[in-house]
Amino acid sequence: MPIIYVTDPGDTRLADFRDLTDVQLRRVLEPEGGLYLAESPKVIARALAAGHAPRAVLLQPKWLDDVTELLGRRQVPIFVAEAGILEAITGFHLHRGAIASMHRPELPDAADLLRGAHRVVVLEDIADHTNVGAIFRAVAGLGADAVLVTPRCADPLYRRSIRVSMGTVLQVPWTRIPWWPEGADLLHGHGFHIAALALADDAVDLAAFARDAPDRVALVLGTEGDGLSHRAIRHADTVVTIPMEHDVDSLNVAAASAVALWALRQR
Repeated sequence: MPIIYVTDPGDTRLADFRDLTDVQLRRVLEPEGGLYLAESPKVIARALAAGHAPRAVLLQPKWLDDVTELLGRRQVPIFVAEAGILEAITGFHLHRGAIASMHRPELPDAADLLRGAHRVVVLEDIADHTNVGAIFRAVAGLGADAVLVTPRCADPLYRRSIRVSMGTVLQVPWTRIPWWPEGADLLHGHGFHIAALALADDAVDLAAFARDAPDRVALVLGTEGDGLSHRAIRHADTVVTIPMEHDVDSLNVAAASAVALWALRQR
């Protein structure tokens, strides 16, 4: 495979990796351009294991042997540069040593994911990429089957989401679903009980819900700050809450996802 040593940060062949701190540029290049970025040899390995195709790799010299071994016989250009050049290209210190531009896989049909699932997590309009990544990590570690995200939810394949998830975004099946009521109709059509995690006067304690949870549960989590929309709550079968103490009304959405998934895992 071609190994290219880079000394000029302005090299036009490095467009996939340039100015990664510019969020607007990333949004243009990644979703519409059909690419995402896998940062670190571990995450690159998980992307390859998931069957995703790399387009190019940028790395420090010390990671060349490891990444070359990961890529095997794939004919992918590998750009090698010292740390200072990498930072000038990407706009940040690449302390994990390697980053790959990957072709985005086609998202699966939601019906295919739901057909054999029993526990799914639905993310409604969550804006913070860090929270999205942390939820995927909880899903992977605590045994849910898939994640469904609404149209305005942050991109799970954004670089920060992948990094925080420790690459589990590349392992957990996920796709986008329509907003309510179509999303609720889809879940109900596949036999799912929709449990909205929210504060409400008629909310059921999580422990009580988990003791007799339905076989198929879709746990719906809402955006930071405002939580779930009124429409999401209206289309839920049960509103579930995590009891809190010391005048704290709720947990961060990623922490709440882990608590709820752990409780449902125990039945």
